[in-house]
Amino acid sequence: MRTIKRGLCYINMQVKMIETKCFIPQPLEKVWDFFSSPINLNAITPDDLHFEILTDLTNKKMYPGMIIRYKIKPMLNIPMSWTTEISHCEEGRMFVDEQRFGPYAFWHHQHFFEAAEGGVWMTDTVHYAVGWGPLGWLASKLFVDAKLQHIFDYRERKVEELFGRKG
Repeated sequence: MRTIKRGLCYINMQVKMIETKCFIPQPLEKVWDFFSSPINLNAITPDDLHFEILTDLTNKKMYPGMIIRYKIKPMLNIPMSWTTEISHCEEGRMFVDEQRFGPYAFWHHQHFFEAAEGGVWMTDTVHYAVGWGPLGWLASKLFVDAKLQHIFDYRERKVEELFGRKG
């Protein structure tokens, strides 16, 4: 299930939220192992973003303070740099990535994992703002909101391919 909600406006910058929740029919340890390895982000990101991780993440698990650099091409094949920090990480329960530099004026992405009978509920909550005043508002309406929806729809399909779907 996915929803995009409008938030408060701060200095002509609307903060929006997208939230997804999906059931993964695997043990929490297996799910956490996959999602706490940032290198696995490649496996659940659509090819049309031309997503490239620039930080060496070989055999690394997430930890608070971890900085990850990426290059993306979200539209018109124009490259953009993106740097995030893992600001919070609680083993087997949750982590938060926040943009430090990149395409958004504001980006705060919470990932929650909750063990349940037969698997794990995974919830993603992203608060974001495009910025750029009226131009950003227009870009959000015409492109950004739909692109984020596309990314999370793709992610849900890939997670089902990798882990199976609820029976």
